[in-house]
Amino acid sequence: MCPPAMALTNDDELQKGVKHLFENGVSKLPNKYILPVSDRPKVDKEHPNAAKSSLKLPVIDFGELQGPNRSQVLNSLSSACEEYGFFQVVNHSIPIEAIRSMIDVSTRFFGLPYEERAKYMSSDMTSPVRYGTSLNQRKDSVFCWRDFLKLVCHPLSDVLPHWPSCPMDFREVAATYARETKWLFIRITEAILESLGLWGATTEEKTEEDDEILKQFHDGSQLMVVNCFPPCPEPDLTLGMPPHSDYGFLTLLLQDEVEGLQIQYKGKWITVEPMPNSFVVNVGDHLEIFSNGRYKSVLHRVFVNPAKPRLSVASLHSLPFNCMVGPSPKLIDQVNPRRYKDTDFATFLEYISSCEPKKKNFLESRKLT
Repeated sequence: MCPPAMALTNDDELQKGVKHLFENGVSKLPNKYILPVSDRPKVDKEHPNAAKSSLKLPVIDFGELQGPNRSQVLNSLSSACEEYGFFQVVNHSIPIEAIRSMIDVSTRFFGLPYEERAKYMSSDMTSPVRYGTSLNQRKDSVFCWRDFLKLVCHPLSDVLPHWPSCPMDFREVAATYARETKWLFIRITEAILESLGLWGATTEEKTEEDDEILKQFHDGSQLMVVNCFPPCPEPDLTLGMPPHSDYGFLTLLLQDEVEGLQIQYKGKWITVEPMPNSFVVNVGDHLEIFSNGRYKSVLHRVFVNPAKPRLSVASLHSLPFNCMVGPSPKLIDQVNPRRYKDTDFATFLEYISSCEPKKKNFLESRKLT
């Protein structure tokens, strides 16, 4: 028998997350999750599982990027980063088995009893593993309908012993997936740097300085966030994630077949159609700063639905945590003056610890007027 709905609305119960609420048969959205009317998603009442307009993002064929059409693909990549801040990558060479296993083991982790998941709950933002709910469950004035597992992935040998040991194959599967996405991130970053005119594909064009920046990315930070969005009793009153841009250089997102991701495009919220076995890649705040504003980090959010659970795995990559990120000197001149202050991870942590992260506020705080 389900506990009465009222028992699930006290703060201690809400701190346990939305999977816990769902498992306990919550039939009405607790007040803590109800957004002000202006912030609510406009759900199509006739088709509550779908948003009104959808978008096929620009598709980058990774195989073509490695072939004779590289320069054409780089042009497509550049315009995708300028216009959308998002693109999809297909033929990416990551084994389908690694992708399916990651989705499967993540689903099994969120299927564990609450007591098992709760072992990893922590409010320490620097912890190598963190289980939690909403964005910042200690600070958010309105909660979002999302539970997460965050895994610091670099250096793998140091962090792996802290990762969940249940399911038994979790560490092995997640570590394989982390290595594969890191490899793909480096290849895409080479293409991004080349599209900005900062790195040459051929040995003759490369300078020591060019190789140095790539070496920093090889040693860079990687954070994996597994997101769980259970079915929601009143999806038109809340969001899985509120509008935000991603901190970091690039995010590689793996999502299941359930719609949920929306990006802001020309002032409207557009749903990204999931493509099986592809990655959605988006420009982060660091790349916007590094490109001196040429490539844009774009607001995105997640809507939830009443019938289907949704799972996604975001792999966020950037320079090392202790590295300063600023506009590339090669992209600054009289026509394009410097538009951003330098920043680092410590500044970001300090910022989000002191206030609710909203929209692109952190990036705005880095802009030079």
